[in-house]
Amino acid sequence: MTDETIKLDAHRGMAAQKATDVRRLVAEVEANEKALRARQDALEAQLLALPSRDWREAADKARYLLNAFAATPWAHDPRRQKLIASVLEDLARLTAGVAE
Repeated sequence: MTDETIKLDAHRGMAAQKATDVRRLVAEVEANEKALRARQDALEAQLLALPSRDWREAADKARYLLNAFAATPWAHDPRRQKLIASVLEDLARLTAGVAE
């Protein structure tokens, strides 16, 4: 018996190694997506928990929603993208002077 581990990847062909790498990457991406969805759910629960105390909190909620909407296929229209960017700029400008 030996204490050395056998590196199985070294004994496979290039196609098998590539297939293994792809499977590992897919599993990693799926795990990252699941973790991201859990964080989004937690954030959305906090955003829904209480009404905004001031304009800055309301603007933060609106920013989150606009950015989420911007990622949808319906929002990819160039006019909608311009409108989203304009509203985000307005929110940044209007809340810049608001105390936290």
